[in-house]
Amino acid sequence: MEKEVLFGQTLETIRKKAKEQGGVIAPEEVERAFASFSLDQEQLTMIHEYLRKRGIGIGQPADMEEILDEKDRDYLQQYIREVSEAGRLGERQRQAVLLSAMAGEREARKRLIGDYLPQVADMARLYAGQGVTMEDLVGEGNVALVSAVEMLGALEDAEEAQSMLAARIMEAMDSLVAEQAHAGVIGKQAAERVNRVADAARELSDALLRKVTVQELAAESGISVEEIQEALRLSGGKIEEIEGGDRRGEQRL
Repeated sequence: MEKEVLFGQTLETIRKKAKEQGGVIAPEEVERAFASFSLDQEQLTMIHEYLRKRGIGIGQPADMEEILDEKDRDYLQQYIREVSEAGRLGERQRQAVLLSAMAGEREARKRLIGDYLPQVADMARLYAGQGVTMEDLVGEGNVALVSAVEMLGALEDAEEAQSMLAARIMEAMDSLVAEQAHAGVIGKQAAERVNRVADAARELSDALLRKVTVQELAAESGISVEEIQEALRLSGGKIEEIEGGDRRGEQRL
């Protein structure tokens, strides 16, 4: 189990490093990271494929057209068209606007946000294939961008300010992906609880040739009354083999 945990942590470290490098990781870096696991070439290839499906290029940028579905591609195209209308700032102009924004000038902060909006889309691409839509990622990144720009007054160094803006945007996207992953785990666990109760209820109902009560099921299966009632609630009272299941589910809903 410890080795499995370490493998997962190593994979996450590689993923984060690739994001810091613009979504690209060298195959040698992957191989070095997993050196202690003594993986063969086929296993390393599987890791490469896993990373590619999550928008990480191996040795060169990943082809986002292969990773994004049609809805995400259409959204990004429309978003880029809309935010590019204002025009991007040149490097010198960006530095001047950034310094003015750090000094608290409202118009400069507005222009800086406009300049960063296309970059939010670029960052969102790094999270492709992780269960979150581009629209949600960009939305979260934009909120983080606006919030971060308001914090520029506390900084004195322009380079530090640029790093802070990018870090805040990516932190917001990281959090969103983590929240979605957690919600998926919770949903899977709920489904497993419902299925466990439903299977036990079906088995007892078949033996008795009738619906069973919550108390009977608890006594025969060893599943607690509370867990059975929770399964009824999660299923919307649709475990048909349990007596009164529909009514109980409707009352809780």
